[in-house]
Amino acid sequence: MAKIPLATALVLFPLLVLVFIRTSQAGGIAVYWGQSGYEGTQTETCATGKYSHVIISFLNHFGNGRTPEISLAGHCNPASNGCTMVSPSIRYCPSRGIKVLLSIGGRIGSYSLASSMDAKNVANYFWNNVLGGQSPSRPLGDAILDGIDFDIELGSTLHWDDLARYLKAYSQSGRVVHLNAAPQCPFPDSFVGLPAASVASGSRYIPPNVLASQILPLIKGSPKYGGVMLWSRYFDYRSGYSSYIKGSV
Repeated sequence: MAKIPLATALVLFPLLVLVFIRTSQAGGIAVYWGQSGYEGTQTETCATGKYSHVIISFLNHFGNGRTPEISLAGHCNPASNGCTMVSPSIRYCPSRGIKVLLSIGGRIGSYSLASSMDAKNVANYFWNNVLGGQSPSRPLGDAILDGIDFDIELGSTLHWDDLARYLKAYSQSGRVVHLNAAPQCPFPDSFVGLPAASVASGSRYIPPNVLASQILPLIKGSPKYGGVMLWSRYFDYRSGYSSYIKGSV
């Protein structure tokens, strides 16, 4: 099941999970960033004060012997190791109390997991190259991300639960790992996923006034509720959706 692909969106996503000790706080707004050169930098995104989580999208080539590759359309060229330039922006966001995750998968790319061992190897790669481990070839530089978002839209559904479990195990290492878990993973839901503009999803768009007055009051009482997740920063920048709902989330 997809979360919010580039042109379509689902109203509710059973994929998003934050694997960490929850504290009593109001819901936040998570936003995808990285698929448009017209959405501003990550520093600018975090400086708005609108978001609790920024999800970098996507690392869309990995698993089954593939060399992991990241694609941040319009922002940097990973082929020349150019995406290390976003590292200062990633470090800026935590200074504003904002979590930064990396989304894996997406609507375009080549990825799958051949076995549980393959999932373990991929988890080790993510830990050492974008999370709290160490590697000389970190694609986003030396900034440490807070976790991994699963946006698995292609190929086999096998072994994603294994990958989630291996990543969750790293939370015992001293740094909290946040996971947006794949649908078959045994984790509870946390966020409501929405397109930030009608052009992002067509008939599945929910106007912000309807969300605030009719939907959020019904779900905010759930212990699983964590907030609202938007596709994407580009569409939110154009529509101002987050500004309309921030006081209601």
